[in-house]
Amino acid sequence: MAPKPSPEFRAESERVALTSGLPRKQVATDIGISFSTQSRRIQQDRRNPEKPTAQSDLEREAAGLRDENRMLLKDMDVL
Repeated sequence: MAPKPSPEFRAESERVALTSGLPRKQVATDIGISFSTQSRRIQQDRRNPEKPTAQSDLEREAAGLRDENRMLLKDMDVL
């Protein structure tokens, strides 16, 4: 029986699967887990409202960058 992956490994593998642009099946093969295991983990994490997903992290970062951009554009208008 294989050892249970660490929470860090699991989070990183999900982040790569969701954000790398590579097919999820290829990512699963590259990190040494089955595609079905990877898909099940991603679905479980999406159903858990208390755990932020990689997608929600990206959305928050994008919103912060849009706000910063808006502020910088206002500053440029003042100058």
